Amino acid sequence: MKDFVEIRWHGRGGQGTVTAAKALAEAALTGGKFIQAFPEYGPERAGAPIRVYSRIGANEITIHCPVRTPGIVVVLDPTLLGAVDVLEGAKDEATVIVNTAHSVDELKASRDWGNRKVFAVDANKISLECIGRVMPNTPILGAMVKATNIVTLEMLLDDIRINFAKKFSEKIIEGNISAIKRAYEEVR
Repeated sequence: MKDFVEIRWHGRGGQGTVTAAKALAEAALTGGKFIQAFPEYGPERAGAPIRVYSRIGANEITIHCPVRTPGIVVVLDPTLLGAVDVLEGAKDEATVIVNTAHSVDELKASRDWGNRKVFAVDANKISLECIGRVMPNTPILGAMVKATNIVTLEMLLDDIRINFAKKFSEKIIEGNISAIKRAYEEVR
């Protein structure tokens, strides 16, 4: 029996999917969890579909392979819903978080989600308004924390502040923090 949660992230090159998976994993690590976060690369280029995998658990994680039966699926680019089977192998009780301007009811009408819990957040709009450009990775983290409680919001925000300080200005960090908080409140 697994004592960890498996997450599969679907995005496109340049959206920060790898960064989001690593940021969540680092926040969980700071909180005392065991983690894995790694991408599956193909012909990498901006805009190409990518998958990233995460595992977070209370004990050491000893498997090292792609996530085949995720308990959580995150979709950073809604155009992938028609191009990739984002639900492939997903558990019947999986949580699915989608970056979309559509409502959950509209998402549910668009396909058979089974018994999966579906959440929607307009991470593109939030990032544009908070960060100044479309970069859905940090807002989707806020939505994910609210939908799954995999880490606390405070833990995520503290870790983002620390890790982003190594690369970004205070203005960019605060924009990302604002985007995470807003997505946390707006996810439906």
